[in-house]
Amino acid sequence: MSRFERVRGRLRHAYESGRESVRVRRVDPADEPDDPGVASPASPGPEAPPAATVVGAEPPAAMHNSTSSRDDADVPHALRIAAAWSWRLIVIGLVTWGLLRIVGTIRIVIIPLAVALLLSALLAPAVGWLLRARFPRSLATGVVLVGGLAAVIGTLTLVVNEFIQGVPDLTDKSSQGVRQIQDWLKTGPLHLSDSQLNRYIDEAQRWVNGNTNTFTSSALSATATLAEVLTGTILVLFATFFFLRDGNKIWRFLVRLLPVAARWKVDDAGRASWSTLGAYVRATVLVAFIDAVGIGIFLVIFDIPFAFPLAALVFLGAFIPIVGAALSGGVAVLVALVDSGPIKALIILGVVIGVQQLEGHVLQPLIMGRAVAIHPLAVIIGIAAGVVLAGITGALVAVPLIAVLNTAVRRLAARTVPDTPPDAVVVASQAP
Repeated sequence: MSRFERVRGRLRHAYESGRESVRVRRVDPADEPDDPGVASPASPGPEAPPAATVVGAEPPAAMHNSTSSRDDADVPHALRIAAAWSWRLIVIGLVTWGLLRIVGTIRIVIIPLAVALLLSALLAPAVGWLLRARFPRSLATGVVLVGGLAAVIGTLTLVVNEFIQGVPDLTDKSSQGVRQIQDWLKTGPLHLSDSQLNRYIDEAQRWVNGNTNTFTSSALSATATLAEVLTGTILVLFATFFFLRDGNKIWRFLVRLLPVAARWKVDDAGRASWSTLGAYVRATVLVAFIDAVGIGIFLVIFDIPFAFPLAALVFLGAFIPIVGAALSGGVAVLVALVDSGPIKALIILGVVIGVQQLEGHVLQPLIMGRAVAIHPLAVIIGIAAGVVLAGITGALVAVPLIAVLNTAVRRLAARTVPDTPPDAVVVASQAP
């Protein structure tokens, strides 16, 4: 036997001895009970058959896979679910309240940016046409923005000029209307006397005098609001220009801030939401134009003053669904009542109602389509919340915001994988 084989034999013998000593330590005879049928703390004895019942033993508590202690197991499952939902809803409510406070604090910035997004969605197709005509991007954006601004200024100029020309005649007819109302109060079913009329007029005068301070403070707040409007208008112009020119770059930058696993999903939802916003804005403009033309034609036919300003008011009011066009049409009815009497006012009221029915049952379903269909209850609640939070601007932005959120949530909740971008590079690891 060589020396190498002797060394190997000694190592194997030492290894076997070590394993035997470990087995001896694991099974210590001193710890084993004398009678294998008697249970001890170290050896609980033979297990009971599966069907055996131990008399006097407390049944084990049913543990749910969502519980971590006996206390959780003692609480009813429905109560645990309600508590879990409750604290999560409280956290969501606190976060929402904080976001609303932040938005309210910086609303002078948030509202112009929202308006700029709406204008960008409206003007983006025109910029696309100029880009396809080989215009530089900055030039195409500037041409579209200046053209839209010129159209708005021209429309406002026509409205103001017609309003200034028609105010004196309307004032005289308003005075005649007030006298007719006084005569009706005397000779009508109320039979009011001159003393009663004078008392009511004096009470109205005292109310006006008592609220002079309120009117003054309202004028001062209107001046401050005018300054905010001018500041917001400048911000809207700049933001719209850069959204139209660099909107794609801005969106890609925001997407890169997210985790890699979420980028494609968020990018898909964002682009779908942008398509929904563009479709909503363009459809709303078309519906508002049809409403304004329909009511304006009847105002011209019945020779109602301020036909063009009232049609422009209907056009602007139609951007607030359900409510806006009805309120602006009500102004047209009041003007017809003051200028031409109750018969023409009733005719104009019928025209306004007919246009509203045409919009609600034909134009909205046909033009808006199913892509931006929103339940009327959601529209009303959104408009009310927008008015409370941001006034008229909030009512204007509320419905498109709901449409965008609806599309984004549906796209994010979908279990589909977005399509691979055409310029994406897929890197695969090589097989070993």
